[in-house]
Amino acid sequence: MTKLTMDKIVAFSKTHGFIYQGSEIYGGLANTWDYGPLGVELKNNIKKIWWKKYIQERMNSYGIDASILMNPNVWVASGHVGGFNDPLMDCKECKTRHRSDSLIENYTNGLVTADGWSKEEMMEYINKNNIVCPNCGAHNYTEIREFNLMFKTHRGVTEDNKNEIYLRPETAQGQFVNFLNVQRSLRAKIPFGIGQVGKAFRNEITPGNFTFRTIEFEQMEYQLFCKPGTDDEFYEFFKNFSKDLFLDLGIRDEHLRYHDHEKLAHYAKAACDIEYLFPLGWGEVNGTHNRTNFDLTQHQDHSKKAMHYLDPETNEKYVPFVIESTIGADRAALMFLCEAYDEETLDNGETREILHLHPALAPYKVSVLPLIKKYHSEKAVELFNLVNKYFSTSYDETGKIGKRYRRQDVIGTPYCITIDDETTNNNTVTLRDRDSMEQITLKVDELIPYLNNKLFY
Repeated sequence: MTKLTMDKIVAFSKTHGFIYQGSEIYGGLANTWDYGPLGVELKNNIKKIWWKKYIQERMNSYGIDASILMNPNVWVASGHVGGFNDPLMDCKECKTRHRSDSLIENYTNGLVTADGWSKEEMMEYINKNNIVCPNCGAHNYTEIREFNLMFKTHRGVTEDNKNEIYLRPETAQGQFVNFLNVQRSLRAKIPFGIGQVGKAFRNEITPGNFTFRTIEFEQMEYQLFCKPGTDDEFYEFFKNFSKDLFLDLGIRDEHLRYHDHEKLAHYAKAACDIEYLFPLGWGEVNGTHNRTNFDLTQHQDHSKKAMHYLDPETNEKYVPFVIESTIGADRAALMFLCEAYDEETLDNGETREILHLHPALAPYKVSVLPLIKKYHSEKAVELFNLVNKYFSTSYDETGKIGKRYRRQDVIGTPYCITIDDETTNNNTVTLRDRDSMEQITLKVDELIPYLNNKLFY
């Protein structure tokens, strides 16, 4: 495997149509990114697989799509209005602003995190270890101040406090406020889950490291509502469930680790992250949290709507506990790109750039290639129109066949179908495997069943 840097993956992503700088022709907007033709396919595939594993294949699991804009009282109840803050400090020398917890984490290469630390504890650590400003190298900071991360906007034409609303900083609250709706309309019995995929927004003061930390991002969140006393078992289950999903999709075990939170958020009984070894170091890609009954109780208290569940078998009445499993779609896409990228040295001494993406993740599953454009393109177009009904398919008739194979290897296409004289004469095609580069001959009517067996997760 080649040594990969973040600069390399950024350049690769732009060159091959995965991810572009947002608003690039205007100089961009700090840490906003646009997914290109291949990037949007990769991320959509990640979301489809997540939905299949968390919603479709799990009994008593239901999907929703909650509003981005919610009644502002939702965020009062959840604690975001009063306590969703970043600890910020300014360098007095160069006037740059920094998150104090990020300074500590970067200084220790992720070995020490400031999760749950007070401002005093962070300030003491920064001073004791003489952590300097990453911009100018000085150690001369202001005191740490709290900065709320929610984006504010206004509903209506008058910009006053009465009309102030927020872009959601997480998708989970949409699942909590719809707990009763889902339970009643689907007659759902505990334990049951609610999941959704959607955008969230955080006014991060120090976003960075490509798509790892952005101000606009997409979450795949699942809340399991369960009976108190069964929560520990479900918590352990979802820690393993998420990791197994990553392993099944090609992430190496040595590139994943659990990080149990030492200091917990006010709502949590237990919390654990799965971290991936990015080129920039270990970074969170999944979180599993035992949120107890905090969220439902908070919404019950603020809305005055009872959030109890009545067990139809025991007549027991209780507010359910919640086990949350959340995966960032953008971080997952970055993880799979980093894991899949490689530069191989072939037997002839050539270097082959390749993305070893799991077939279910690959933007294009198949590429149709006429061997000689003049003679084979008509039949190739006919075959493209057949295959494209079943799989995302690309078509390439430009250049030598070897170069066209390389173009598909580098974007992760698992199979190439070459159309030649044998296709016209015998109704057969040559199918080439991306990873092994081996080629087999198949009849056209065998092609779809063969690919169906190979491409789906």
